Amino acid sequence: VREGRREGGGLIDGFLVERLAESDYSGPLAALAQVVSPEPVLSEELLGLARAVADRYAGSLADVLQLAVPPRSARAEQRPSPEPLPPPAPPETASWGRYERGGAFLESLASGGAPRAVWNALPGPEWSEELARAVAATLASGRGALVVVPDGRAVARVDAALSSVLGEGRHAVLTADAGPEKRYREWLAVRRGAVRAVVGTRAAMFAPVRDLGLVALWDDGDDSHSEPHAPQPHAREVLLLRAAQDKCAFLLGSWSCTVEAAQLVESGWARPLVASREQVRAVAPLVRTVGDQDLARDEAARAARLPTLAWQAVREGLRHGPVLVQVPRRGYVPRMACANCRAPARCRHCAGPLEGQESAAALRCGWCGREEESWHCPECGGFRLRAQVVGARRTAEELGRAFPAVPVRTSGREHVLDTVPGAPALVVSTPGAEPVAEGGYAAALLLDGWAMLGRPDLRAAEDALRRWIAAAALVRAQGAGGTVVVVAEPTLRPVQALVRWDPVGHAVRELGERAELGFPPVSRMASVSGPGEALAEFLAAVELPDEAEVLGPVPLPVTAAGGPRRV
Repeated sequence: VREGRREGGGLIDGFLVERLAESDYSGPLAALAQVVSPEPVLSEELLGLARAVADRYAGSLADVLQLAVPPRSARAEQRPSPEPLPPPAPPETASWGRYERGGAFLESLASGGAPRAVWNALPGPEWSEELARAVAATLASGRGALVVVPDGRAVARVDAALSSVLGEGRHAVLTADAGPEKRYREWLAVRRGAVRAVVGTRAAMFAPVRDLGLVALWDDGDDSHSEPHAPQPHAREVLLLRAAQDKCAFLLGSWSCTVEAAQLVESGWARPLVASREQVRAVAPLVRTVGDQDLARDEAARAARLPTLAWQAVREGLRHGPVLVQVPRRGYVPRMACANCRAPARCRHCAGPLEGQESAAALRCGWCGREEESWHCPECGGFRLRAQVVGARRTAEELGRAFPAVPVRTSGREHVLDTVPGAPALVVSTPGAEPVAEGGYAAALLLDGWAMLGRPDLRAAEDALRRWIAAAALVRAQGAGGTVVVVAEPTLRPVQALVRWDPVGHAVRELGERAELGFPPVSRMASVSGPGEALAEFLAAVELPDEAEVLGPVPLPVTAAGGPRRV
């Protein structure tokens, strides 16, 4: 029940969770000003989950409750929720039969079991339908189900699959992009038990599903699953807590595999749900590589950006359907350098990277937006520039000139395409924005692999493989002529994992190396930042386990908002 009370001269909202005859608080107690809403929005189960998440992330309960309970809409509360529908019949297990234990997993859900699995999905668009059938099996047992996906496009696919498998009115869609009234109306329908199945983005990870029988997460390596607001919980960790708290089934699915997913399997907490190698080879495309040695021997690659093998793959693919071109960077030419000494071109005002624009326009800073019309190199004094990194718009322009009779479509941050027709076309996309092609892509080019693999990040290799596989999974099977060309050094481990289509093996090896070095997720790390005096007081007061290791304090960079801080 929502309530309001005065604090500091104003009214603040709160939740009435229990009434006691006595209080352990010795100070004066303020009276409730009014009951804002009689709707019981904060159940004992949801409150327990919020406390568990706050403890897990060393945050405050109030911050977690702001994420768990959406803002109230009086108009939505006044509208009655629909009557709950009876449980559906158990679904067919045909699509799940492609996996070695897929049929048994669905049967366990339908019989009221609580299996826990890490699911390495086969390439293709069938993953949304398979998720819907897992939800249908759970509903058939008289329990509820919750599915969390990274973005709105994935929500739309699972929403359509649930409507096809379950029929209308059996599930709710919870996303932060829906208006406040619609979101609260859908949330109330779930809270009241009128709807037992939920699909949504990370905003749905706290959805109060009645008699929860299954929590499912798709693509846990996507950054969208990490909440930016305090205490910054990750949807995977929240669903793991829910699975343990409600003793329900757990399903972690992806085309790829993170080290956290591999750890769940290695620890025995979850079982692997994978297809046989014969089944993988039957549906995966052919993957070919172009490394540095190939580029050095390729005369075409010296004069143009794409090597001969890539041009041949595009030309052949356009004879049979659309071709996907994945470019790591958006924009036109997001990185420029001196043509003489290769020094990066920087803004004179903020030292940000200078970006090239279309039609030979003036350079523009990628940070402050200032234009630079008379740049010269501070190292050698040169005035000529070269492209250090080529963006998606420049790539689309180059391909349009090379294939003038073929339409070129772009999908990226400014405009993301959901689907494209199956007719021949070039589709240039940044990672994560790849549209689904009707009938699948005939071929795909994965350009500038060094840009993703060379990032100074612990997850650089894992993220590069995940983004490559996400694009390659949209390509037709090898038997249907599907080909993927990746421009990256073929001896690197992520490239080899893509060629073999073995993301699980890559994650297992990555997990083993992190275990030797004591890196997450084998060990847990927490950072505390603040003034040096405050950190000294914190270290003196905190009680750390015997095996804990303290790193630092080390100085943090000086920010515009304040002086030096330490972490």
